[in-house]
Amino acid sequence: WGLLLLSAALAPRGMAAARCPAPCVCDNLRAHVLCLNGNLTAIPSTIPELTKKLDLRGNSFMVIPVGAFLTTPYLTHLELQRCKVERLEEGAFRGLGRLVYLNLASNAIALLYQESLDGLSSLQHLILEGNRIEEIQPGAFGRLGSLSVLDLRANALVYLPDMVFQGLQALKWLRLSHNALHVLGSEAFTALPALRRLSLDHNELQALPGDALARLDGATRLDLGHNPITYVAEEALAMASLKHLFLDHAALQDVAPDAFARSPQLRTLDLRENQLQGLPPLAGGLARVSLAGNPLFCSCLLRPFHNWLARAGVQAEGSCAAPPALRGRSLDSLRPPEMTCGHPRMPPSPAVPSEQPGAAGSGQCPQGCTCSPEFHHGSCDNRGLRHIPWGFPRDTRLLDLRRNTFGTVPPDAFPGLKELVSLHLQSCGIRALHPGALRGLESLVYLYLTDNHLSTLPATAFEGAPQLAYLDLDRNAFARLPTSAFQFLPNLTSLHLQHNAIGELAEVDLVGARGLRWLYLAGNAIGRIAPAALAPAKMLEKLHLEGNLLDEVPTAALWGLPTLSELKLSRNPIKHVRDGAFLPVASSLQHLYLDNMGLERISHGAFSGLGPKIRSLYLESNKMSNIPDMSNFTGLEILNLRDVPFHCDCQLLPLRRWIDKLNLRVGATCGSPAEARGLKVKLSTTFQTCPGWGRGEAGRTSPDKTKAASKPIKKKRSGKSPARGFKKSRA
Repeated sequence: WGLLLLSAALAPRGMAAARCPAPCVCDNLRAHVLCLNGNLTAIPSTIPELTKKLDLRGNSFMVIPVGAFLTTPYLTHLELQRCKVERLEEGAFRGLGRLVYLNLASNAIALLYQESLDGLSSLQHLILEGNRIEEIQPGAFGRLGSLSVLDLRANALVYLPDMVFQGLQALKWLRLSHNALHVLGSEAFTALPALRRLSLDHNELQALPGDALARLDGATRLDLGHNPITYVAEEALAMASLKHLFLDHAALQDVAPDAFARSPQLRTLDLRENQLQGLPPLAGGLARVSLAGNPLFCSCLLRPFHNWLARAGVQAEGSCAAPPALRGRSLDSLRPPEMTCGHPRMPPSPAVPSEQPGAAGSGQCPQGCTCSPEFHHGSCDNRGLRHIPWGFPRDTRLLDLRRNTFGTVPPDAFPGLKELVSLHLQSCGIRALHPGALRGLESLVYLYLTDNHLSTLPATAFEGAPQLAYLDLDRNAFARLPTSAFQFLPNLTSLHLQHNAIGELAEVDLVGARGLRWLYLAGNAIGRIAPAALAPAKMLEKLHLEGNLLDEVPTAALWGLPTLSELKLSRNPIKHVRDGAFLPVASSLQHLYLDNMGLERISHGAFSGLGPKIRSLYLESNKMSNIPDMSNFTGLEILNLRDVPFHCDCQLLPLRRWIDKLNLRVGATCGSPAEARGLKVKLSTTFQTCPGWGRGEAGRTSPDKTKAASKPIKKKRSGKSPARGFKKSRA
């Protein structure tokens, strides 16, 4: 009792005056409140206002509603583990500007909305481990500019879109382990200048995501272990500051000599527990290589690598699996004369045989290829093959045939591979995919045909592969969509046809693609889209048409797409956006890209129907001098008006007033009149002569007021990434 009385006496006035809510325990001296493992179904509203640490673990909230913590603005630590949370409403944490630690681990959150984490400008540590997050909307972390650690381990992530982590300017450690990541957008890690450690281990990456990783100039440690990566290609990793790379427990069978040549600071390379029978000398400045658990064949073929270890002073861990005379010998104990050349070829290691005759559920591995029974992978990458080999184990799930010269894929090209999930045929010089080429591939989900010479596909090209969901036909020679080729693909989800020569979309082009969600058509020559061309894809969510030849918004083609949330029209020669241009998708559209088009005019009613659902609007690098009223765009997270020559006269006053109210950096500047050219729209004094210019508005442009107003903006510059491509701009 004496301690409690002392706590009450020394407590801040707000803590002492407030009553501790049942069934919680309040430590007034330290401003802590604990409500552990109870039956709470709502956040208590009577928690003392000056509480700094709030622990709500083990309750049953299900939903964290808007403004749930507005009565506790002094919180610095918040624990919400194991609370059965399924949804974070947009604005759930508003008012917690002092919070530095938030733990939401072991809940059932499936989706992060763009405003789910709004209001956490001081947050440094965010734990979302052990949820069911399948999708992160770009912009979800846009206001977490102070965050240093983001923990997304053990979720259900399959794909990371471009710019998904935009705004995390201070992030040092990104933890993505134990997900199901298979595809990373090339710009997924853009705008993470402070990142030092990236954890991607225990995922489903089948190749080193070099394009995405090249954006991480400052990262020093990369964890990629426990991924089914079979090969590291030449110059696959270009990370200027990387020092420690972990590729342990993968499926590596080969590493190119120059694989790490563009990572000059790399010192530690962990290759434990792979399927490497040998390595070439590796370019770079490595100091330590771990090869323990690999089936090393210590013949004369390993001698160049062994000599390089000694010459470069590289420490190596690992021991020989063959030949029998050297089995168990450590690499550092070998002498070159012992590594004899009596075997013209490396025989299969007992640990990882390249052929499995008579093995249950498998067949022999074709000559010149490698097969992994543990990971169910087969690889003939870059073997100079002219015909697709037969004879892979029947339980093969990933087949890598990249960089050969097949020319054609004949009927029944993959017999007996009913369990195959992922097929890689990139850069194989393929000009024809014959009818029935994929027949029998009952489990195929991923098909990669990028960088070939395909210009057409027969209607029955995909017959026999009904589970196909991801089809990549980027960088081929298609002049139009392969008509009727999708009728055998009821589960097609993602279709890539970027950088082809497609000139139009006809009404029959997408027949059969009724489950399509993502359609990527950037970098073609599309000048026309028939009114009903997209109608078969009623579930379409993303439509990327940037870099084509459209001269108007394809409004008529957007009818019948009730779930379209993202539309990219960037870099099309559209000069005028007419009234009602986006009415067909007004109820679902969230992200609209109209940048870099030379756009000269936006009609007054161009954005009719659009409103609070719009999260991001890109209008930068255009030529219009005014834009219509957007005051009902109350949900905006990103607005980019950079490089637009606004005419700062009284007609622009509504826009100036609206921008003044936004908590965003939009980059809007005056292009005219001459006395305002180059000034931020918010700071131009040309509006002061306009009718209705109020005393309060005039005050905001005075030097003292402007200086005072700039302080909170500076504070937020590291906390919220502005729109794409202008980190330092301010409205």
